[in-house]
Amino acid sequence: MLQRLELELRSAPTFWRCEPSWSWTSRPLADHLLWCVMDGRGELVLNGERQDLHPGICAVFQPGDAPRATHDPHRRLLVFGMHFQTTGAAPDPRWGEVMDRELLGVLARTSDASYRRQDALGRRQAELCLEQLIALIWDAVHTPGRRVTDTAVDEIARQLRQDPGRDWTVAEMASKASLSRAQFTRRFVAQFGMSPAQYLIQARIDRAHQLLTESGMTVTETAAALGYTDVPYFSRQYKQRTGRTPSQDR
Repeated sequence: MLQRLELELRSAPTFWRCEPSWSWTSRPLADHLLWCVMDGRGELVLNGERQDLHPGICAVFQPGDAPRATHDPHRRLLVFGMHFQTTGAAPDPRWGEVMDRELLGVLARTSDASYRRQDALGRRQAELCLEQLIALIWDAVHTPGRRVTDTAVDEIARQLRQDPGRDWTVAEMASKASLSRAQFTRRFVAQFGMSPAQYLIQARIDRAHQLLTESGMTVTETAAALGYTDVPYFSRQYKQRTGRTPSQDR
């Protein structure tokens, strides 16, 4: 299990586009090294194990590691990384594939920009980004096998939570995930433990609770905002999932 980390940066967070003739044969590292591939293609070798490099492949090397790497000069690597000190931060194996490329990019850019402000707050923000990046890599190492379709299903679930009052259909959700209705439903249940329809109802009830307790909207207004044309039906669903009536929570 990944524990709360105490981190100390030993180098500035940095992006570098490897030169066409670049290759890397590291001496045994004196500290930890975060190493994330943002673009390009190549190969990484550590302790006799090989890993193809492409966007999303990230590693946390520990002191004593001596990685080697090469790349395709026509598809040059763009790498983000930094040296740091901590205890117990390196997963085993050292690398994993972070599927959320958007979050990876945001954390890397934020870390770089924050550190270069050269103030205490910027350094702290860079350390927090590093901690989150390590957590992402740890998750990628210890929950392997997630596919692009799993990420697509996650995205649909996020959209349901963001806009539960919309008139969603399972056919539309499946289309967004580029899956058949049956495939989408199976994957959704496997990931969230309930069907898309039940997940949507729960998202609506969660939002209803927030609106009733925080917005001042009436029960009728809340039901209508979340797509319910039958207020008694809304009230029954609300009580089934919360144990209270909407009026009690308002």
